[in-house]
Amino acid sequence: MPLSQLTVYCHDRRNRALITLAGEIDLESAPLVRAALARCLSDGIRILDVDLTPVTFCDCSGLNAFLYATQKTTEAGGILQLHHPPPTLERILDLTGCELLLLGPPVGQLSPPSGAVPAPAVQPPPHRSTPLVAAGSGDAR
Repeated sequence: MPLSQLTVYCHDRRNRALITLAGEIDLESAPLVRAALARCLSDGIRILDVDLTPVTFCDCSGLNAFLYATQKTTEAGGILQLHHPPPTLERILDLTGCELLLLGPPVGQLSPPSGAVPAPAVQPPPHRSTPLVAAGSGDAR
């Protein structure tokens, strides 16, 4: 059996951990990701920051491991957030709509600091009564 091409570094402080993954996350190495994140939870850590800067590749089995870990972390009353995903994972997150779940809200949507004056509300666009036609539907009217 070949050795995994993934290295896991864990730096924890009380109930928060920075987990840095380095290498490739695929079908072979995804169980290592699951085990490392589960170990943090079993050690009482409830805030998991996963740094993916040194990850060179991540496929859907890696996404599955992160989604599973997010579910378990949430059930334990914690938070798991991915940071600096590689382009392959960014694309998978975009296609599946999991960005907010795993990456958190975009910078412009973060909660304002306490005491901050709220920005004016943005008005929604007016309601369209004509249906929009999807591109390539064959109807070119």
